[in-house]
Parts: sequence; C-alpha cells; structure tokens
Amino acid sequence: MTDAAAPTNAPIDAPRRRELALALVAERGFVRVAELSSAFGVTTVTARADLDALERQGVIRRVHGGAVPVSSALEAERPEREPSFEEALAASVEPKRRIGEHAASLVRSGQSIILDVGTTTLQIARALRARHDLDDLVVFTNGLSVALELEDEIPRFTVVVTGGTLRPKQHSLVHPLAGSMLDEVHVDLAFIGCNGIDPVHGVTNANLPEAAVKSLMLRAAARAVVVADGSKLGEVHLGRIAPIDAFDALVTDAAAPLPLVAELEQAGLTVHLARDPKVDP
Repeated sequence: MTDAAAPTNAPIDAPRRRELALALVAERGFVRVAELSSAFGVTTVTARADLDALERQGVIRRVHGGAVPVSSALEAERPEREPSFEEALAASVEPKRRIGEHAASLVRSGQSIILDVGTTTLQIARALRARHDLDDLVVFTNGLSVALELEDEIPRFTVVVTGGTLRPKQHSLVHPLAGSMLDEVHVDLAFIGCNGIDPVHGVTNANLPEAAVKSLMLRAAARAVVVADGSKLGEVHLGRIAPIDAFDALVTDAAAPLPLVAELEQAGLTVHLARDPKVDP
C-alpha cells in the first residue's frame, strides 16, 4: 500500500489496525480483506474481524471480499455485476497465461480432463495446444470458447461439449441438460474456474447456474484443480461451488497474497504459484 494511511511493517495492535483500515476505506471507497491481511501481516480471519468490528460501530459497510464506506451502502446492496467474458479476457492477461501454462503441464497423454468455462481455462486450452507431446487427450467442456480453441487439434484431441442452455455473457452451457453428460462420465482431472477462493467460505462463483455445473464437474473427476489469479483470493461470491478440501490443488499467480496462500495451504490445499521464468527463474 502506498497511501498516506498505509501501515508500517511493525506489529500493530487491533485499535490502531482498525483506525488505519477505516482511513483506507474512506480514502479508497473500497478495501479488500486480502489487502488488509497482507498489509498488516495478519490472517484474513483477523482482517475480517477488524472490519466486522468497524461495521458494528456503524462506520463502514461490509460487502463481498471487503468493505465500503457507509455512504456507499445503497451501492453495495445492488446485485454484484458479473463481468462479461470479453471484459474478463482483457484483465490479468499475463498472470492467466502463466497459470494456463502451469496447469497444462499437469496433463499427460491418454488422460481425460474437464476444462470449465472461463478466461483462465481458455489459457489452459491454448497451452495444451502448444504441447506437441500430447496426444489421445479427451477434453470435456461447457465453454464454447474453449471448444473452439481446441477444434484444430482434432483428432489429436477429442473434444466433447456438455450441452445445455447457452449463457451469452460467458458463452457457457448450463442447466437444463448440462449435467446429464457429467453424471455419466468420470475423468482423470478437472480444471475449475471461479470468482472467489477463501479459506473459510471455500470456492465460489458470481453466477448460480454456472456454480451448479462446476459442482457437477468436481464430482465427475478423480482429481480437481481450481485455477484463479491472485486477485480472486479472499473473495467470496453468491454461488458456492465447494469447500476448500474438495480440491486437490490451486494454481494461481506469483502475485497472490502470501498470507492467504499460507491459510489455504494450512487448510490442506496444495498451492502452485505460476511464475514468469523471465523474472523468477
């Protein structure tokens, strides 16, 4: 944090932490739990407790993933806005590319996998295409963009689209019918995207129909990996996909808040930090 109200690295007691947190909320208009956790060197549980205490005092309003000033309460009560696929595609491009490459490195020839809808999983699809050592790969997906990305790799890859009702916002296939195929298959590995991953509240998504399909994908896989850039750690959204312990691993980028990474690892999740080899050899 570079603001004037930002704390130092020295230990800070609760009253001072809350005073600084209040100043940051007032100055910025929104502060994330993960930011406070990282800046103060405390767990996200402690950071949330600080915000909860400030809310009880009536000086801030808690929202998904953080807090806003009381004057923003009406704004906070509006339904959360889900970014379109195209908007998400333009965000965190390099971290998502590195996550995609790292996730793709976990795949072996002859396997069957699920690739969830999303811009991070699209990067996995692109990285799989670039792996010329792979063949006899079966890919199930509910993402039209993912399926089209892999189309040129047929017959090296077999691409199976789940079916279902099309959601134009994400180019995804959801209920009804999306679950029919997933109930009938069992794959080696599933890569699941999300809007939020939190040590306490688990893995969540902004859209309920997509969250339901992601849960089915999870149950259809021997192993499951959640993929999310660092900005999604500490976030909590409307639709719960599963608790943390339902996943075998998380692949995120090297900018992920380290206190949150530590909490996720303490919860039993293996965390892979996808680094840029040019910067972090």
